[in-house]
Parts: sequence; C-alpha cells; structure tokens
Amino acid sequence: MRLHQIAICSLILLGSVAAQNSIAGSVRQLSDPKSKVDLKPTGKGYGVVDLLEQSKSTGHASSGKAASTNGIIYHGGPVMLGTTNVYYIWYGNWAGNTATSILPTLASGMGGSPYFNINTTYTNGSGTKVSNAVHLAGSKNDSYSQGTALSDAQVQSVVSSAIAGGLPKDTNAVYFVLTSADVNATSGFCTNYCGWHTHGLIGGSDIKYAFVGNPDRCPSSCAAQTTSPNGNAGADGMASIISHELEEAVTDPQLNAWYDRRGQENADKCAWTFGTEYNAAGGGKANVKLGGLDFLIQRNWVNAAGGYCSMTY
Repeated sequence: MRLHQIAICSLILLGSVAAQNSIAGSVRQLSDPKSKVDLKPTGKGYGVVDLLEQSKSTGHASSGKAASTNGIIYHGGPVMLGTTNVYYIWYGNWAGNTATSILPTLASGMGGSPYFNINTTYTNGSGTKVSNAVHLAGSKNDSYSQGTALSDAQVQSVVSSAIAGGLPKDTNAVYFVLTSADVNATSGFCTNYCGWHTHGLIGGSDIKYAFVGNPDRCPSSCAAQTTSPNGNAGADGMASIISHELEEAVTDPQLNAWYDRRGQENADKCAWTFGTEYNAAGGGKANVKLGGLDFLIQRNWVNAAGGYCSMTY
C-alpha cells in the first residue's frame, strides 16, 4: 500500500476530517454553476478567489480566457517557451547523499522525453507551444543560510542569494530549492504540501522558483513508496515532486495561464496517479526511465482529446 495522504507539491493534506471538510467546501463552492470566476492557483495545489478578477467579471468567461473542452482553461498569462533551464540549490546537509547524483540525472533526462512532451499540448495566447526541451544549467550549495525552518519569503531569499552568489539570473529557468530532511517549511511542508512553485522579482527580473522538501522527513505524506528504484526513498520521492513542479512552472509560470476552475494546474489534476508500473531492478516500483535511471513519477494532464492523465504524448 502506498504511503501518501497529500498530493505532490500542490495538493492539500487530506489526513484530517477538518481538512477534508474544508476542502470539500471549497470544491462545492467552485463547482457551483452560478460561480462566475475561476479560482486562481496558489502554486500549492489549491485555488483562491481573485477579488480583482471577481470584480471585473460579468460572466464565466473573463477577458483573455479561452474556453476549453480538455478540462483545463487558458487564462491569458505567459508560458515558458524554448529550452527551460533548471537550477538546483542544495539547501542544508547533502554530504554523502546519493540524491546529488540521482536528481541531476532526472533533470538531464527530462528534455526530449515522451513524458515531458505532454507539456507541448500547452500554448501561449498566440498558439506557440511549450517546447520539449529542458537543460540542467547549474547548481549551488547552501549550508543553512536561513536556518532549518523556512518561511516562503526565506525560500525566495535562498534563491536570491544563490543568484547573487554565482548562479545566472535566468528568466527562462526554474530554480529548485531542494532541502535536506532536517529542514522544514513553515507554511505547511508535510501537512499541506510536499512542494510548490511560484515566481517573484529578484534583482529586477521575474524569476520562477520552487520549493521541494525531502520526503524522508515525512514518508507517509510525501513518498509513494519506502523501497525505491535508486535505493534512496527521499531522492526518489523528490523526483516526482520536482517533475510535478517543473511541468506546472512551464505551463503556468506566473499563476495566470493554464489551470482549471478549481485552481488546479496540469500536474495537480494527476497527482498521486502513476499509470502502468513495473518492478525496478534496484527495488520498488517504477513507471519511467529517464537518463538511464528508473523512477516512479506521477502522470501529467494532456491538454488534448478531452484531457486525460498520461505518462506519454
């Protein structure tokens, strides 16, 4: 039995009755056919009411929003085009941890894969598609510059410091703050999310970045399995979270492009679903090989043929 109670990155914890009731209420609200405004994504798997959009709306379809028959709607914002660069910021203590080789292999094998090709079903307002191109462009270590309990603002500070300390300031990139198991995120890691993505102004530029926590801190919440393909359950769990955040970041980098009426982005719609699995030689289950390694990675939402979760396109 898989040990998971919350969806990767984005989805809210379902462990408590109170949380379930709260979530159910939100879903009822936004599934109301009289509702005129889609909930806006937070990057953490749930939507919130955008009061500005609500005040402007005169009906369900607001300015810049295209109707969709694929279960996800374009809301007019940008997508990431061309090659998406990935930067890893190894936060905390990663000495002797095989994650530092497993996760770079994941990023290096992502571009050009049938899996990441799913994102080419998403376009900007001019019809230009997201590219099936990902490049691991660099990495940097950060030994607890913000302590072991990170607020959302401190996560941005980690990214800002990494750029000031030598990583390129790249507006067509996603910077991943990867935390060791002794690091917590105070806005809800292990209880409300396993990771998230957003964007912010850093050095005068709009920078996209993500927090990805280590499931070794809470395997029952953030890991699909404790016996994993590459002998490192924390790293293998992070691989699925990274994939989730990356595909959301390229299709909804400013949280105003592709999402459904509930504020769920493409990866949210398929969280904790894996499709066909096989027994990996290293142990545990896997469903895809990237960069020569086996991984168990969640499916993504194909924006075609009515919309569906898949591992390939």
